[in-house]
Amino acid sequence: MTARQPITYDAFVELAAADSAVVGLVLKGSRAHEGMTTEHSDHDLYVVLADGATTSLTRFTGHRTPELDLAILHLDEFRAVGIPGFERYALARARIVLDRLDGGIARILAGKARLDADEAFREAGEWLDAYVNSFYRSVKNDRDGHALAARLDAADSIRFLLELLFALDCRPRPYNKYLEWELARFPLPGWDTGMLLDAADRISGSGDVATQRRLFARVEAVARRAGHAAVLDAWGEDLDLMRPQ
Repeated sequence: MTARQPITYDAFVELAAADSAVVGLVLKGSRAHEGMTTEHSDHDLYVVLADGATTSLTRFTGHRTPELDLAILHLDEFRAVGIPGFERYALARARIVLDRLDGGIARILAGKARLDADEAFREAGEWLDAYVNSFYRSVKNDRDGHALAARLDAADSIRFLLELLFALDCRPRPYNKYLEWELARFPLPGWDTGMLLDAADRISGSGDVATQRRLFARVEAVARRAGHAAVLDAWGEDLDLMRPQ
């Protein structure tokens, strides 16, 4: 069998589990999120090899079919995946299929699921500034009659806001597909999930300025308590335009 020939998920897992070079199998994506699997869901599988190990399984490198998408890499490479990067959330909620390291694979995934305090603080400050910037532009564009620009900036602000809120909780932001799934199971402390999602929906869809201002009032209070007053105060009198009128 070659990498060009399709292989089923179950058949590959059996093959990999019998190979001593394989120290871990990690399933990510829809099939790692309970209730999110559809008839279109494939199996996104990381195959983790011992450092320095060789195996004939590398013939499957790049294997991708509607059923099975494989990423084959060594342990040191796996430790670095997603830190930083878009893959971090996928691995934060991944499911372990095989762990031959006495919990070592689980510990690596746990590390990806939590930002350390310094990293979280730094990222939160950056995302806060990006959120305020887009929100401010949205309010100004609405004031000046640029309706489309106002809505686009409002939608951008929600992206940055979600990054901020998850960073404040030392978590990578979920992909949009998994946002409701994540918040239903792991709510953000201090936030009403229904209110937050409703505001995100309303702001992204219409750019409603009153909703944006009410939400900003909550965010400003949270950000100041988290130690990010300097980021906000740098906006000076412009904050008056963003606060509830």
